[in-house]
Amino acid sequence: MDYQNILNDLKNKVYHPIYFLTGEEPYYIDVISDYIEDHVLDASEKDFNQSVLYGKDTDMNTIISEAKRYPMMANHNVVIIKEAQHLAKEIDKLEPYLDQPTPTTILVFCYKYKTIDGRKSIGKKLKKKTVYLDAKKLYNNQVPEWITQQLKLKNYTIEPAATILIAEFLGTELSKIANELNKLTINLPQGSHITPDIVEANIGISKDYNNFELNKAIGSKNVVKANQIIAHFSKNEKEHPLVVTLSVLYSFFSNVLKLHYTKDKSKNNVAAVLRVHPFFVQDYHTAAQNYSIKKSVKIIEYLRDYDLKSKGVNNSSTSSGELLKELLFKILH
Repeated sequence: MDYQNILNDLKNKVYHPIYFLTGEEPYYIDVISDYIEDHVLDASEKDFNQSVLYGKDTDMNTIISEAKRYPMMANHNVVIIKEAQHLAKEIDKLEPYLDQPTPTTILVFCYKYKTIDGRKSIGKKLKKKTVYLDAKKLYNNQVPEWITQQLKLKNYTIEPAATILIAEFLGTELSKIANELNKLTINLPQGSHITPDIVEANIGISKDYNNFELNKAIGSKNVVKANQIIAHFSKNEKEHPLVVTLSVLYSFFSNVLKLHYTKDKSKNNVAAVLRVHPFFVQDYHTAAQNYSIKKSVKIIEYLRDYDLKSKGVNNSSTSSGELLKELLFKILH
């Protein structure tokens, strides 16, 4: 089932005997299991009817024994298994219970960072007999839309530039992003429209000095702006580590190279091919006009070389800031 559908069912008190929450994205697993832990039973019912076990410290026989218990003065017995991925070697023991689950029990497995082999009997049965969630990580280009939708659920709107700013700064770790969005919305009345200035003021992300703006400045050959940004980076190396900047620039110019070889250069197709938000497409078109295939290849070579230098290869004393200045000069000339 879809994450949002599962959550909607839970909020409507539509419960199922077994939930198997798996996949590489822990955020969805945590939200669903936390909701069950916090809302299915009231405080007076939890002492006798809710068990939270950890995969490292339990075994499947204990779990099944807990699941077969009937509730005391409550409608449900809730059993939540956190870090269930540590039970991978004995997950097959769950099969008999899948065929005859206790109807008053809500058994929840939080099987993070991996999935069950769908070709095996247990894998097939889990998908058929449980509320099964395969929580996949988002691609970088999907994060801005996720941010937009999360804020929409809270009755906020946000400018595309602001979503890009948050995504570029926080990456794809949804739990981290969700925490920052919660902090942001606490300080704003519902219905607010979020701008880059608001993001800068409330999350501490600079709207002018970040890797997204550096890509844009270099792509448009705005020498002054690019130098201003790297000067800021050089003074704030902890906040802007060179290894991250090199990675972002490498991704940017790899995509510029892809764009050169893409026949259909329409906005939607380029966004799909490069796996970027459509908001970025014009920046790539501008960069492709300013940097030929030959120059883009050379820049990627520079980036590889300076990545090695940043790690001490053929460089004993040059600082990260100086390396970045050297690299920028080579890219722009």
